[in-house]
Amino acid sequence: MSKKIDVAVVGASGLVGGELLGLLEARKFPVGRFLPFNSGRTAAFVAFKGKKHLCRKPVFSELKKADLVFFVSTDEVSGRFAKKLAGSGVWCIDDSSRFRLDKNVPLVIPEVNAAALESGGRLIAGPNCTLTGAAVALHGIHKKFKILELRIATYQAVSGAGKGALKQLEAELLYYFKHGRVPELKGRKFPRAIAFNLFPQVGGFDGNGTSVEEAKVSAELKKIWTSPGLRISSTAVRVPVLRGHSLSVWARTSRPWTLASLRAALAATPGLQFFGNPYKYPTPLDVVKTSGVKAGRLRAAETSPKEFQLWIVSDNLYKGAALNSVEIAEYLLDRGLLVAPARVRVF
Repeated sequence: MSKKIDVAVVGASGLVGGELLGLLEARKFPVGRFLPFNSGRTAAFVAFKGKKHLCRKPVFSELKKADLVFFVSTDEVSGRFAKKLAGSGVWCIDDSSRFRLDKNVPLVIPEVNAAALESGGRLIAGPNCTLTGAAVALHGIHKKFKILELRIATYQAVSGAGKGALKQLEAELLYYFKHGRVPELKGRKFPRAIAFNLFPQVGGFDGNGTSVEEAKVSAELKKIWTSPGLRISSTAVRVPVLRGHSLSVWARTSRPWTLASLRAALAATPGLQFFGNPYKYPTPLDVVKTSGVKAGRLRAAETSPKEFQLWIVSDNLYKGAALNSVEIAEYLLDRGLLVAPARVRVF
């Protein structure tokens, strides 16, 4: 890792952007020039390697100066720049949902489908933070026993919706402890109060009543596992947890198993820490700023002889977002794929 990589981060001043900068520094990613960008609507500084850097509004000519661009911003920003940059030879790792289901863009979790990074394209999508836990934890079982159906209940942290969501929770809590009730705030980030509450809505609903998040879980997991016939039903719930998404999963397989064989598959799954003792299950507080996925409470379900249940937790800002992006970049670098762009002229 001696070669320095010029790195741009679009969305550097956001929640995921801040985690990304910290990970690049802590993991000693060989950053040469560092180019931070934000929306440009307000002045923002970020700290990186002991220095303060002013974030600028992203423009193509400046982004093209980088060897690698991390997009941790909005779908709109990624759509405006990422494909054009990749076409000009710049590596782009996009954490938004803009290209996740594009058939020409790999959707990658390195522990699960790193081979997709060998496709030759320079635009790579990272997955939704909610499904990451299931994709990693169940991958080994899926390969060995072929999962046919998944039913998932998600319990999603407030930080998954950004800084504005965290501010809403803080304001509601402060108001409650002063006035004894949760307020109906104007201009709130969520459709309902979140303090001392939860609600089964993450994103808007389509005509069938499926939320945006529930649709993402289904479509993206099928793509990552290359399993278009997989049947998935989920209910996405927002809970008053600061950080860490949790999943309660029911999985039905094609091939028979024993609990011992499932435990062995989980213990051997890359990126997963499995707790075999039912009293030592993981919680959101256990995964904050941790690198992998944790799972526990494995048990057979009564609804089908080939169905089991599992509890899964992961840090939505780390493995669900920033860490996954950094791990993709490290994989590309380790295999000599991440090289300076060809600087092709784009007309």
